[in-house]
Amino acid sequence: MKNKNERLAEILALAPVVPVLQFDDEETAVNTSRALVAGGLPVIEITLRTPKALACIAAVAKQVDGAVVGAGTVLTPAMMGDCVAIGCQFLVSPGVTQDLIDANSKTDVPLLPGVATPSEAMGLMAEGYRYLKFFPAEQAGGAAYLKSIAPVLQQLKFCPTGGLTAAKAPEYLSLDNVVCVGGSWVAPKDKIASGDWDGISALAAEASQLNQ
Repeated sequence: MKNKNERLAEILALAPVVPVLQFDDEETAVNTSRALVAGGLPVIEITLRTPKALACIAAVAKQVDGAVVGAGTVLTPAMMGDCVAIGCQFLVSPGVTQDLIDANSKTDVPLLPGVATPSEAMGLMAEGYRYLKFFPAEQAGGAAYLKSIAPVLQQLKFCPTGGLTAAKAPEYLSLDNVVCVGGSWVAPKDKIASGDWDGISALAAEASQLNQ
């Protein structure tokens, strides 16, 4: 059986961009996710920032063929437990606490914990983590920051999230210690609101080629 680092590595390697999204209803979540998968972005992070987030994650997990759906903004062990129960394939947190680390040790679902400093990264490395979320990426120093810490944290790979755009993503993806990036630009709110699924698929197709 593969360990959680290996499973997370496989998930994050599926596409260069992980859409980070929030939804208020299941139908919109399903339609948006289908458009993203059709465009070549199968890994989707749905954040726990709305009352319907769990229902949306469950709907995508059950109804969208090819989607690898994870839960973002996981802040507590209780939230982690709820997400695991509805079929999340990975978990993402903006930061990390010992309670989250302990809770994750009791589940088979991999966690991508957030860090912004070398000390935080070293602490998670000591706990066995090898894949981390760099958040908030742009505000915390951007691609130049990640490049500067690469020589001293060679065992770690990052998924930068926070303030990224289509224009900024390639600089991150050119770094050896970046496995993928997270962002919401591939599914703009106006396109979701208007039901422009073809437009979202087109943006996803462009993003899927960013590291080519």
